[in-house]
Amino acid sequence: MSEYTEEEQRILAYLTDSVTRGERYVRSKTIADAIGLTAKQVGSRLPRLAEKSEDVDIEKWGRAKSTTWRVTPEG
Repeated sequence: MSEYTEEEQRILAYLTDSVTRGERYVRSKTIADAIGLTAKQVGSRLPRLAEKSEDVDIEKWGRAKSTTWRVTPEG
């Protein structure tokens, strides 16, 4: 299992919870507001988490004002 920083653990916990509630698309700002980080902090970590997460699949989905991330259960 990959080692995660404290911030990455908080982001993954939020994403895992979101997926179990049926949410599939999130923005960095939404995550940041919920867990007390900045959107920039979240946005810089999501691509790395997309590579190493074993719990959820994270995919850069679209970009308007800010990047939207598609999150689905692993597998």
